[in-house]
Amino acid sequence: MRHAPQQCPTCGQPLEIRELACPACATVLRGRWVASPFSRLSPDQQAFLALFVRSRGNLSEVERALGVSYPTVRAKLEEIIAALEEPEPALRSPASRSEILERVARGELSPAEALALLRRSGERAPAGSSEEVPDEDAPAS
Repeated sequence: MRHAPQQCPTCGQPLEIRELACPACATVLRGRWVASPFSRLSPDQQAFLALFVRSRGNLSEVERALGVSYPTVRAKLEEIIAALEEPEPALRSPASRSEILERVARGELSPAEALALLRRSGERAPAGSSEEVPDEDAPAS
């Protein structure tokens, strides 16, 4: 069986899992799940990690099994550690007002979550809340 892609082939953003199926009884589960961080690893990295675990973390044993130098083993381990680290949320650019409202319309955010995001991004809240946000399409007064 092939590995599932992890990034969108169009925009490069991470994909989410929306459906799981049982091949034996045809049961289908639908929802929204994130993939395991281990699925971000290449097949070579996954094989290295399996060997590392079977070696109980002994880098010298991994070195012998692969027939490579200790610095090479250490470098491969560092690559895996880097691949498993979660991206910093602060590095993501803040969503625009229209993106936040689109997410509310799709049901991805509650109005309260949207309001919190708008406040954090420095924009004012939409009409009907405790603050006013000017309509982007309305003429300036």
